[in-house]
Amino acid sequence: MNKRIFVLALAALGATLLATAGHAADFDANAATETYLATVTGEARAKSDTYFEGGYRLILWDGLYSMAIALVLLFTRASAAMRNLAEALVPWRWLQTFFFAALFIVVTAALTFPLTIYEGYYREHEFGLSNQTLEEWLNEYAIGLGVNVVMSGLFLTGLYAVIRRTGQSWWLWGAGVTTVFIMFALTIGPVFISPLFNDFKPMREGALKQEILSLARANGVPAEDVYEFDASRQTKRISANVSGFLGTTRISLNDNLLNRTTPAETRAVMAHEIGHYALGHINELILSLSVMAAVAFLLTNLGFGTLHGAFGGWWGVRDIADPAGLPVIVFMLSLLGMLATPVTNTMIRTNEAEADLFGLNAAREPDGFATTALKLSEYRKLDPIPWEEFVFYDHPSGRSRIAMAMKWKAEHLGELAKSEIVATPPAVP
Repeated sequence: MNKRIFVLALAALGATLLATAGHAADFDANAATETYLATVTGEARAKSDTYFEGGYRLILWDGLYSMAIALVLLFTRASAAMRNLAEALVPWRWLQTFFFAALFIVVTAALTFPLTIYEGYYREHEFGLSNQTLEEWLNEYAIGLGVNVVMSGLFLTGLYAVIRRTGQSWWLWGAGVTTVFIMFALTIGPVFISPLFNDFKPMREGALKQEILSLARANGVPAEDVYEFDASRQTKRISANVSGFLGTTRISLNDNLLNRTTPAETRAVMAHEIGHYALGHINELILSLSVMAAVAFLLTNLGFGTLHGAFGGWWGVRDIADPAGLPVIVFMLSLLGMLATPVTNTMIRTNEAEADLFGLNAAREPDGFATTALKLSEYRKLDPIPWEEFVFYDHPSGRSRIAMAMKWKAEHLGELAKSEIVATPPAVP
């Protein structure tokens, strides 16, 4: 290379670096975060806060309601009566368990129906988040109940078979059964279960689809297509996922995401979802749930022994291998689930934050990511206090996500400027 040309090139590079440094110094990530947050105000902010904060109470009411139903089934001896019916009608032990489980699920679904329809239908309409008629909602509820009967019936049949064979060590073997069942559900979910509720079709062709596929290929996602599904007939929420396991991996996004976001926002969302796969979060989830199941089953076993010793004769429950004792297990797991809410939320929230950062590095769309966080504030409180986020949030809050995006942007302004995609936070109206 000619020496003069080299010197000129070096001088140009130095000038570029100095300009970039000055540009970065002028960008205030904290101020940009506040500017974004200030665009959601008044009625919209109040509505979002009210909806999400109402969910705090529902965590408590759902747990207490489930525990109360379990006690009703025990103290009325309804659970023992269902077991007796199963034993009278079915000759094989494993089929007796499945029959009991199916009956138990239907009965508990009927008893919890008032709370279920309030949460799933009336509350969603109250806050303008649902597009379904009552008939459509009931139809999907019936399908979901049928899936639950089959899937939970199979799981409980396997679990009680393990309990009968392994005695007091059932809690450890039961965690193994749980792990296998989770893997099974993840494998069949995209292929057999999701299509029961939505129509999946290849995403419309275009540059955006090719960009998503490029992101997937670059990050090791074994998918050859992107699917869109018609969630708009159910909800106004935007969503996407990379689902599946053991050969059934599928990249999916709903039509709300395509119709309600810009290409930059869509790329930001899809890079986040691809991040879950690339970071091995599916495997982490399986491992975490297995460990949590072992701990929960161990504590449930201890609690069952105490409760059965005091009330077992009254309930008509023989021992822990008796399916009639299932309400005791449900009672214990509901109690433990409520108490563990901050732990489980923190585990999930940590993975979500990791996927957020992965998505920023992969898609390089900090402003698209920030404006998507604002759209999610339709049903997620945007700016909670720290303890509130720690206890109740299974995703980072809008403030946390926007702050992460703006900090990332501050460190990459030069690169973004060269790509001509630097955006300015929207002005506060």
